Amino acid sequence: MDVTQQFEAEIRQLRTREVPGTSRRLRELFDYFAARGAEAESASQAEIAREVFGQDDTDADDASVRVYVHRLRKRLEDHYAAGGGEGQARIVLPSGVYAFRLEGVEAPASEPAPRPGSYRANRPSTLIAAGVALAALALVAAFAWTQRPAAPNSLWAPLAASERPVLLVLGDYYIYGEIDPVRPEQSRLIRDFRVDDESDLAALQEAEPERYGTAEDVGLTYLPFSAAYGLEHVMPVLAEAGKEVEVIAASALEPDMLNRFDVVYVGLLSGMGLLEDQAFATSSLRIGESYDELVDRDTGQVWTSDEARSLASPAFYRDYAYLARFTASTGAEVVVIASERETGLRGISPIAVGDLPEEIEAVSGGAGFEALVQVTGQQGADLDDRLILARERR
Repeated sequence: MDVTQQFEAEIRQLRTREVPGTSRRLRELFDYFAARGAEAESASQAEIAREVFGQDDTDADDASVRVYVHRLRKRLEDHYAAGGGEGQARIVLPSGVYAFRLEGVEAPASEPAPRPGSYRANRPSTLIAAGVALAALALVAAFAWTQRPAAPNSLWAPLAASERPVLLVLGDYYIYGEIDPVRPEQSRLIRDFRVDDESDLAALQEAEPERYGTAEDVGLTYLPFSAAYGLEHVMPVLAEAGKEVEVIAASALEPDMLNRFDVVYVGLLSGMGLLEDQAFATSSLRIGESYDELVDRDTGQVWTSDEARSLASPAFYRDYAYLARFTASTGAEVVVIASERETGLRGISPIAVGDLPEEIEAVSGGAGFEALVQVTGQQGADLDDRLILARERR
């Protein structure tokens, strides 16, 4: 078969295996790239916003386009990483390129040489930096482990009964440096949702040198501080249940780990990585235009965090936290303690391990459930909470 035939055959395989998922926008974005073919030029963000999302008046640097392209890229990567596909061809969506490409399955290439004048940290350095961040939180975990244990409520019953060890997954984020060669003291660290690892950064340095020409991989990731509050509450419960626990960053989670571990995720919705698809595949909710939004699939109602706009002022604001338990296709029991922003994560953590609200208790005994909680905050402090919904998963 020629390139076009191979490309079309692989597209059909991806559709048959439902790799684009159930999100209407992800499917439409997949269809848009598929229709353009394997040798199309990279589309612009404005073109995608207009032709796929129907947004005629949009910023050329549109965040919603980047978010959906990132999610589609991750779906493709996770599909092939899990052994998807039967032939040698695969569809990829390269970082910094808004078009599908057809590639063969090749042996991993050697690490590319750094550009002159640019420092590229290798993978071990990145892992060391992530390990330092995890070590800091491990101190919190160790302290929490010694506290008076809490009796597991019904949320934790399936994990307590399981013979699998627990993988405690913390949502993390890749950051890179922007180095000013003239004024090094004005250099800065940046979190860019287009850049999830050093390979993403290298691709964007090639594709957009005017924007990323001074960017450097400095081997750093970071964890939201609110994850420490989650650990403080979760660890005593796991200790009381007698569970063997391993702590890792979400960026280090591999699909096959769900064959060996039960999983507890603590972090923001935007940091879930491959767990995002697992969590929302059978959920009645979905991620909205950004990770600051959750949307009811049936009614279309949207719950949006106000934290980013109001955190610096004394005004009260609302954040939303998500609590869920379900059984993954691998048999792993999965608990998700997450939120749109930091205030919600601090607010939901004690709820997850304490006396559950009656509405959650009523649905938590089945095969799976989910709950949405509104947390009122002020300058980062969680003040009170209100249950929005509690229901069995689909």
